[in-house]
Amino acid sequence: MSEPGLRLDKWLWHARFIRQRQLAAELIRRRRIRLNDQLVEKVHKPVRPGDVITLVIPAGVEVLEVVALGERRGPAPEAQALYKKLA
Repeated sequence: MSEPGLRLDKWLWHARFIRQRQLAAELIRRRRIRLNDQLVEKVHKPVRPGDVITLVIPAGVEVLEVVALGERRGPAPEAQALYKKLA
């Protein structure tokens, strides 16, 4: 059985890349997010540790490896522990 995941929109919110989950949904609808080199089309796509997210945001392109899922939207140091920047 595979490890449980967290919805992509929720993870982006926990990791503080997106201020609101609705904005994460909009990025997905505008085809701005890839998960493991595959274009994401649904906000409920599960994210698991080890996954690679490519995110196109106004600040530029971020490539991240998911390290942890997180249980809440906490302070910045807690959010930064959820991922490792690859590019």
